[in-house]
Amino acid sequence: MNIKSNYNHTIYASYIGYITQAIVNNFTPLLFLTFSRQFGLTLDKIALITTVNFGVQLIVDFLSAKAIDRIGYRTSVILAHIFSALGLCGLAVIPDWVSNSYAGILLCVVLYAIGGGIIEVMISPIVEACPTQRKEAAMSLLHSFYCWGHVGVVIISTLFFKFIGIEHWRIMAVLWAIIPIVNAFYFSQVPIYSVTQDEAPMPIKSLIKNKLFWLFIVFMICAGASEQAMSQWASAFAEAGLGVSKTVGDLAGPCTFAILMGTSRALYGKCSEKMKLKKTMLLSALLCVTAYLIAALTKSPIAGLAGCAICGFSVGIFWPGTFSLASSSLKGAGTAMFAFMALAGDIGCSAGPTLVGFVSDAAGDNLKIGLLTAIIFPIFIIIGTLFLHEKRPNRPLPPTR
Repeated sequence: MNIKSNYNHTIYASYIGYITQAIVNNFTPLLFLTFSRQFGLTLDKIALITTVNFGVQLIVDFLSAKAIDRIGYRTSVILAHIFSALGLCGLAVIPDWVSNSYAGILLCVVLYAIGGGIIEVMISPIVEACPTQRKEAAMSLLHSFYCWGHVGVVIISTLFFKFIGIEHWRIMAVLWAIIPIVNAFYFSQVPIYSVTQDEAPMPIKSLIKNKLFWLFIVFMICAGASEQAMSQWASAFAEAGLGVSKTVGDLAGPCTFAILMGTSRALYGKCSEKMKLKKTMLLSALLCVTAYLIAALTKSPIAGLAGCAICGFSVGIFWPGTFSLASSSLKGAGTAMFAFMALAGDIGCSAGPTLVGFVSDAAGDNLKIGLLTAIIFPIFIIIGTLFLHEKRPNRPLPPTR
């Protein structure tokens, strides 16, 4: 079947889109300590790299609530990949071209963050709109591809740094840019359908007046913070906080984190009809609290790395679980709902790592103290889940996709 009329290609391109987002969010954190040594950056400045990344993404999310429908799905998603590629390629050259290397890094982060923000808003509605028979399976698998992309970024980058040399990290940045470049062309060829093409969209005013929507917003903030507070600092924590080598730290820290997060999302997608989502999210939040306690309080490197890994499994359900509830509960919300949910998630993705970085810096570069403070985010999810149970004891949650 021709690529221009086969919606399977749309889904494949969407999977690669989430891999692109995994690249822009997780490649730079592998270089945090390298940036610190090469450019003389303190931990609070390193933390601001993550803050700028997700801060720009959340601004893009907000602007996308209305802009995407005007610009068009295809143009928006292609631009997203172009910005992602520009940021990654720029990372290899701009910091060395400008007098202020830190400003050069932040400029590149802004570029690829614009791409990442649009991808976060666009990919889910594009897949949701595809007229395929296995839409639920495609949507469940979609969220796990971010995790598999994360795993690929860590493993391939780590092997490159090990055998080619960490000093050649600029080459790796350019190589990663090839994926969004190719996918931009792929998206120019595949069929794209609007998620609200066959129904009247819910007005934004109606959406923001819905109390359940705001509860989901809180969940998304805490989901993003719980995930990225550990994910963004796992490499530096393993190397500096646990005293293991960079290779071991990257593979046993962020890599295992991503593998288990992807596994939990895949299991959720397969077994969602048999699982009580509220109970699953509550148990996952309790497990997340436990994981943060293990990572922050243990003196054993093995136990600390185990805490990082367990955290990955525990946070996996937060994002797709909340997304499932919102999408099934707020019918007709369309692109605006996807944009606001992405906005909330990115607020959390920015807040979590930033809190860890600033607290660690204030505690004398003690990452364990910084990670311990991030425990507040899964605790909020526990409270929110219990609150939801108390307020709606006789009404089951909407079915997941």
